[in-house]
Amino acid sequence: MQNRGMEMSGKEIKHIGLRVDMESYGKLRYIARYEWRTINSQVYHLIRASILEFEREHGPIPLEETDALR
Repeated sequence: MQNRGMEMSGKEIKHIGLRVDMESYGKLRYIARYEWRTINSQVYHLIRASILEFEREHGPIPLEETDALR
C-alpha cells in the first residue's frame, strides 16, 4: 500500500481533495497571489487560522479525538 502522507516541517501531512465552485476558486487564487502564496499554501493557512480561532474560543482540541479520524 502506498503511503499518501507527505512531510511538512517534520509533520505527517494528510492529502485531501477539495471541490470548490469556479467563482470561489478564482477569488481564492487572487488572494493567494496577492499574499505570495500558492493556492495550496493559502488553503493550509486558512485551515490553521480557523483551528487557532476555534481553540481560542473553545480551548485546545484533544489530539486523542483527532487520532480516531485517521
